Formats: sequence, C-alpha cells, structure tokens
Amino acid sequence: MNTTNDALKVLKEKFGYHSFWPNQESVIGTILEGHNVVVIMPTGGGKSIIYQVPALLMEGMAVVISPLISLMKDQVDALRANGISAAFYNSMLTSGEKQEIIDQVAKGALDLLYLSPETLLMEHTLHFLKRTKVSMFAIDEAHCISMWGHDFREEYTQLKSLSKHFPGAQIVALTATADRVTREDIIQQLGLVDPKVFVASFDRPNLSLAVLPGQRRIDAIYRFLQERKGQSGIIYCLSRKGTEEVAERLQELGFDATHYHAKMSRADRDKAQDDFIHDRVQIVCATIAFGMGIDKSNVRFVIHYNLPKNIEGYYQEIGRAGRDGAPADTVLFYSFRDVMLLKTFAMDSGQPEIQLAKLERMQQYAEAQTCRRKILLSYFNEYLEEDCGNCDICKHPPTRMDGTIIAQKALSASYRLRQNAAVGMLIDVLRGSHKREVYEKGFDKIKTFGAGRDLGYYEWQQYLLQMLHQGLFEIDYKDHRKLKITELGHKVLFDKKPVSLVKYQPFEVKKKAAPREKKLTKKERMRNDMYFALDKVRTRLADEHAIPPYAVLSDANLQVMAEVRPAYVDQMREMPGMSAAKYEKFGNAFLEVIRAFKVEHKDRRSSQLLSFMEYKSGKTIEEIAEERGLAVQTIISHLALAHEWGEEVHFAELIRPEMLERVLEAIEREGVDTPVGALASEIKNGVAYTDIYLGLAEYKRRLRISGGE
Repeated sequence: MNTTNDALKVLKEKFGYHSFWPNQESVIGTILEGHNVVVIMPTGGGKSIIYQVPALLMEGMAVVISPLISLMKDQVDALRANGISAAFYNSMLTSGEKQEIIDQVAKGALDLLYLSPETLLMEHTLHFLKRTKVSMFAIDEAHCISMWGHDFREEYTQLKSLSKHFPGAQIVALTATADRVTREDIIQQLGLVDPKVFVASFDRPNLSLAVLPGQRRIDAIYRFLQERKGQSGIIYCLSRKGTEEVAERLQELGFDATHYHAKMSRADRDKAQDDFIHDRVQIVCATIAFGMGIDKSNVRFVIHYNLPKNIEGYYQEIGRAGRDGAPADTVLFYSFRDVMLLKTFAMDSGQPEIQLAKLERMQQYAEAQTCRRKILLSYFNEYLEEDCGNCDICKHPPTRMDGTIIAQKALSASYRLRQNAAVGMLIDVLRGSHKREVYEKGFDKIKTFGAGRDLGYYEWQQYLLQMLHQGLFEIDYKDHRKLKITELGHKVLFDKKPVSLVKYQPFEVKKKAAPREKKLTKKERMRNDMYFALDKVRTRLADEHAIPPYAVLSDANLQVMAEVRPAYVDQMREMPGMSAAKYEKFGNAFLEVIRAFKVEHKDRRSSQLLSFMEYKSGKTIEEIAEERGLAVQTIISHLALAHEWGEEVHFAELIRPEMLERVLEAIEREGVDTPVGALASEIKNGVAYTDIYLGLAEYKRRLRISGGE
C-alpha cells in the first residue's frame, strides 16, 4: 500500500516541493488508506495537490469534476508542465480530439481526466470511462451540490449516482466555502456513508482585508492601482453594465483592463480570460461568473466594487488573490444602495429567508469595528484568539473597553430565554421594550428584562455583533436565526471570562493613509532587479510553451529564486516549484540569466561562479588563473564549489582517487565542519589544501544526494 512517504516523493519529483502544506499530508494519507473524504479548505490552501498526488500513486485514472469547462485547459496545462499525463474532455474539443482522449483512457495512458458534471453523466461518457479503472472522483467546488451553498447547481445533484456506476472508486469532495449546514448537505447529497471530513483553517494571513466607503470608487481604485503597477487583479462588479463601465474608465486612466460577464459571446469571454491568465492584461472587471476554479496564482489583489450577497461568495472571491502564498490585497466598497438592491434580489430568489440572513451577515462584516479576519473565520466556526494585524481595523484600531458586563447581560438574557430569540428580540428584551410580541411570549417576566436599557438599540446591535464575531454566540439558521450560546459564551457567563469590546460609534470606514516613499536598501534593489529579470524569462518561456506564466513558476516561487539566486544545477533543482519536468524545460534558461546577473553585479560568490563559467566555456584552469590574476589553487577551489552543487567538473583530473578516499575518511572521522587546516594536519603525507576543498565538495554532494542534508 502507498504511504505518505511515497506521496512526499511524488510531491518533490512532480511538483517541486519538499514538504506538504498544513493538512495536506493527513488528507492524502486518508485517501491512500481507501476512505472517501470531504475536504473544506480555503482557496490557495492547496486543494489540488490533495487529489493530484494520490492520483499518481493509485492504480487507475482519477476523474476530476470541475464546473467550468473554460478553466480545465489551464489546470491541465499546469499538470502537463510538470510532466503529468492529464487531459480534459468537453464540448470545446473537436470530434477527433475527443476520440484521441477516449483512446488514451482505454489504453490507461492518463493519470487525470477533467470533466464537467454534465459531460460526466452522459451515457457515452460513462461508457468509455467504464473501459478503464477509475481510482477516484475528485469533485471540485462541491458546495455547488447543496441548496445551502452559495452557488447551487442542479447538475451537481446527479453525482449521487457515481457510487452506483463506479462502486470501486473513491469520492473526494472539495470546496473552499462551506459552513456546517452545507458540509452535512454535501455528504447527504453524494450519499457518502461515514466519510472522513477535514476542515482546514480558513485563515489566509497573506490577504489584507479592507472596507472603503462606496463614494468616489474610481478615484479610490486609481490611487490603489497607482501603488500596484503591473500587478494582476480582479475587480468584481454586481452588474454586467458595471463591468464594462469600470473597465472603460480604467482604460481611460491608462490601465490595461478588460471586462467579463455571462452575456458576452463565448469567443469574447475566452479572449478576456486568456488575456488575463497569460498576463496580457493587468485587470479584469467581472461579474461573479468569472473565476470559479481559476488557477492563476499571481493575482495580487481583488476589489469588490459592490457588496457581495453573502460571506461564502465574498470569501471565495477574495481567495483568488495570493494563491501562491505571497502578500495580496483585498478591498470591499460598501454602500447602502448596494444593500437595498441585494435585498430585492434576495426577496426574489426563492429562498428569501436564507438569502436575507446571509446578506445581513455580509452587511455586518462591512460595518464591523472589530478585526475583520475574526469575523470571516467566525462565520465558518473558527475563532482567532488575537486580532490579525492585517486588516484596516487592526491597522487603524478603534477605542476598546472592558465589555464583560455587557456580554454577561446579553448571554444571561439569552440563557433565560432558553436561547429562543434572534438578535432583534434579544435587544428588545434587554432594553425592556413594550412591543406586543415581547409581552405575548412572556419575555417581560424574565429577570434580565430591561437590564440593558442604558444602551440604545444600535449600540446593542453592534455589541451583539462583536460577541457573535468573537464566538460567544452563533446563529442557528435552521431555527429562524436564533442565537445559541457557544462553549466560549458559557465561560463568559458562568466563569466570568473577560471580554473586550470596541466602544460603540456610528459606522464610519477610515480612509487608508497615503504610504510613505520607502527607500530601498542595496539588498532590496538587487532582489527586485533580479525578480524583474527572471519575470522576463518566465514570460518568454510561457509564450514559447503556450502556457500561462504562473504555470512556469508562481510569483512566490520567483520571489524565492530572486532572493536566493541559485547559480548551479542542484541549487536550481532545490527551488520551490521546480519539479524534475520543469527543470528539464526551464531550468537552464533561469540559470543563464542568474549567472549573468550575479557576475555583472558582483553578487555573492560571483568570483567562484565566473571561474566555473570560464571553465565551462572550454578554458583550462591555468588559462583562467592567468587571465584572472589568481592562483591555480584558487581556481580549483572555485570549481570545487561548482562540483558540490552538481555541475560537471573533470573531478578525476583534479584529485587522485586514493587521495580523495583519504580526505573523505578524515571528514567522516573529524566532521564536515572541521576547518581545512585541521583536516590537512590530520591527513598529512602530501595532502594539499585543494585536495581538502575537493574532498569537502564531494562529501557534501554525496550527503545531499543521500538526503542527509
């Protein structure tokens, strides 16, 4: 049976990473043990790896169910760039291309096949899939199967029949946004019996969060973009007309922008998406029709021009920024007009109570005076102990106070009401309201009736909202949105656990202060210059191979490369994201530009590198020494470094085999960190310092290859 150690080897060889991200390894191990799993993991958390790695280890072919056929090509291109046999099968293909894939499936030549749910359940698709062994079905965007999810799709409900058609195949359901109710519904809709459920942290600390007033949005966006020239970003708009108008305004202001919405022709939509994915345009202004499943890792910002209709959608959309783990910004514009429009939509949705409740939570997020990340996480039943430090509220904190007594009054009232009241009723009871409903239910008889009449209605509303965000209460949507006291809330009520609250003030979003011009250090300038040089190489390679730049290497990977500046073969192989297949295709191109840069800028160890480059060009050691005005021994020590990192050096010509063995034995006895002089004294009998340098290089090379370093 395959193990997580086998999975780690696949991760390194096929994807170029040395370790799994949090939660990936445990989920993969569970899949390899043969269990069905449901995975709730935020966008950018590495969901793809969870099914791609097992797909390469398990016998047979994995089928990936993805909702948007226009995105399958990009996912398949990224896999093929890593030397993985993958394909997509959908209506965009010609009949000849479809037949070619059917033949590949029959031969067992594919590791992964991407399908839409509509295509999967067609009779002819089921027929040709049954001609091979299907190891698993990975259902991406699994929240689409639930009516409680924010993007319900009728065709997803038919996926329950998979276990009937393919009884031996495992089911792996994945989504970035699903609260507890949605998770339970996913399991029921798929007919999964006792699946293993993994809920990863929803925290994306690399994303900054900010809310701005809805007035003068274009001016605010202009200032925002001026600080982010050349970066990729998405601007989500509520209407199709809005996408066109915002894109046009940005074009007039000199930005590379395009628009995307469902009413465009397929050709125009495909062009807009392709231009954005391949970095031919900087910004796409789009409705929420754009982006589901998009694998573009270098999106550096997401702006919501209008208020989203629910937190699930908002969270998924901002999650399209910073998928590579590098810092990214999110901005939400908030206006009462948007709220009113979305309320109209909710009333006409067929699920008005659910949709209005979800909109209310979105509105509360926008109006909050506490850490925004706490609010987002609490929605998904996850709680932060400390404020995040990376949202507008944390950066410009409001006045705080001891809110323990206020919290205890609210919790006590809820407890005495048997947790049978929603927010509005609880406030009425606390304030001693004379509304008929309060008296009809007998709520005026409880001990805490009127205990909070010293505070106004909106004050209580904001304080209860903060308590909700801090995890003292949670809303039971199945029971008319009534407040339920959490375990933490019980500690505050009965154990007097202290509570800090933000002092009430009317809603006012603070404007971001203009950033000061930062003077870069020499190290920072060097790193930035190297990054831009590498980015040009990445763009050229992407064009040559007809793939998006991020499929070559992500921004985060490129930033590491710009920082480390690997100049030798094995150093380049060690770079994150540099799989074996990618090294064969792209490694030398990156090495060439780094070597030239290091020599030109006299970067660290550039002298050793220059000697190796001269040696590689065909010059002898003596010629290099004479030209550079250095001793022959010095040039040999330079070549020893190149040998250590995997470069081809005529090693046998530089040190006799018997001397090499003596040096290696001494290093084994004395330790690899022993000074060169001490090793020479230990070995004696004609050993030269160059022999020590060469022996150390060989020892370290062997140690690294064996995994000892």
